[in-house]
Amino acid sequence: MNRVILSTFLAGSIMLSACQKKQAPPSTEVPVNLMKLKPKEVLYYDKYPATMRALSQVNLLPQVSGAITGIFFTEGTQVSKGQKLYDIDQRLYQAAYDQAVANLNVSVSALVEAQQDADRYVYLNKYNAVAKQQYDHAVITLEQAKNTVKASEQAVKTAKTNLTYATVYAPFTGTIGISQVRLGEVVSPGITTLDTISTDNPMAVDFIINEKNLPFFEKIQHEKKQVDSLFTLLMPDASLYPHLGKLAVIDRAVDPQTGTIRVRLVFDNPDFYLRAGMSCVVRVHNQDVGPQLVLPNKAVIEQMGEYFVYVAKDSVVKVNQDSLKKLGIDLKKAMKPKLFAVQKKVQTGQVIGADIIIKSGIKAGDRVIIDGLQSLHDGVRITTANKVGPGGGRGGH
Repeated sequence: MNRVILSTFLAGSIMLSACQKKQAPPSTEVPVNLMKLKPKEVLYYDKYPATMRALSQVNLLPQVSGAITGIFFTEGTQVSKGQKLYDIDQRLYQAAYDQAVANLNVSVSALVEAQQDADRYVYLNKYNAVAKQQYDHAVITLEQAKNTVKASEQAVKTAKTNLTYATVYAPFTGTIGISQVRLGEVVSPGITTLDTISTDNPMAVDFIINEKNLPFFEKIQHEKKQVDSLFTLLMPDASLYPHLGKLAVIDRAVDPQTGTIRVRLVFDNPDFYLRAGMSCVVRVHNQDVGPQLVLPNKAVIEQMGEYFVYVAKDSVVKVNQDSLKKLGIDLKKAMKPKLFAVQKKVQTGQVIGADIIIKSGIKAGDRVIIDGLQSLHDGVRITTANKVGPGGGRGGH
């Protein structure tokens, strides 16, 4: 019986003690970390996927048909303008040319004879010593002979052109590829491709930009002297190409479907490292003048295509000092400014690693909240005591 009474007494004591201890009210302040904005110099590049292209490139197509009888170059090497590349069987074209020349000679002989007859009948006609019909016939025969000579001359030109086409020459100095035909292979005009030749120094680099960036490139294009190191090139292995590029061409029009436009740079290629069709990355050096405001990327929130940050603002609570003294409350602690989170809309710039440039919306000296963003809203109380680890981030990313 005594044991039951003792147990009941102990349980009651514990319950009474628990009731006497009031649970501490939960804190309404969100713990955050702050960063005071200071302008600083930044270096970054806008990067664009790009494709290497030859400034001039042509597929060599035969103009006449026949078997390949000669190949006069080394594949994959540089050839000079006017250099002989291929021979197509010339026998038929040589025979056609010789025949056209022979026909021209016959036509010229006939013209001489017709001219003599016409001269004779013209003289006789002055004295009415020849029939009118014979005179007319002689004049018409002369005109026909002249036309025949003209036709024969054109036939000679055509035959000579075909004979010339039987030999293929390099149209310009450049690099020739692997031949698509071999000795003895029969080729046809408009069907067979013999090879491809392209210029190799300098080389063009084409890339696509958004129309919003077009004014920047147009300004560069109209400047008489372009800034050194403005355009650099990353090779497919991510190495930096040693020569700098220059802006050459901005395409004629913006693509209305994508809102983009093509831009072309030109790079010197003395060592022939650059080849047509190569993939690369164009780096455009930033031209922002003066220090920039830079934030950790995680401190920026994206909402419906707009960007925001939270800054800390001070707010002093008005209190009755006499009442606080009577209660024995420290006035310095009571009058200490309280921190509130205020949302600010900003315009962002280039992303640089884990950081991002802020163009407008906040200023130097502002204290920006860089973590704990999930628990924040405009006007919420914040504290820098009991700082939490990194959190939050750029919404939507």
